[in-house]
Amino acid sequence: MVLQEKNTWVIRENDCEVCSIEQALDAIGGKWSFLIIRELLHGAKRYGELRRSIQRISPKSLAATLRHLENNGILLRTVYPTTPPMVEYALTEKGNELRPAIYAMKAWGKHWGKQSN
Repeated sequence: MVLQEKNTWVIRENDCEVCSIEQALDAIGGKWSFLIIRELLHGAKRYGELRRSIQRISPKSLAATLRHLENNGILLRTVYPTTPPMVEYALTEKGNELRPAIYAMKAWGKHWGKQSN
């Protein structure tokens, strides 16, 4: 159950909302997922473009995260019949629905991210 007490939202541990948050995080994945989704909010990108825009991610982590997001229906992987094959990644409708959450995280990080407490 979610209660509002003096302008503060309280989520009780046995509340179904906690389960929903866990389900969302399981579907989305770790920190790299959020950065990949952020990049794809601007349109479809190829692997190399994602690799260049998220410089600290290793090729292995990028491939694994893309696979995780595809398996969870958050992004779509399209292979074009060219030589060599061109692969493009784009957000699905499900992935695009994360837009408000990504923007909220961006705003929160801008406000609180560099503070130590």
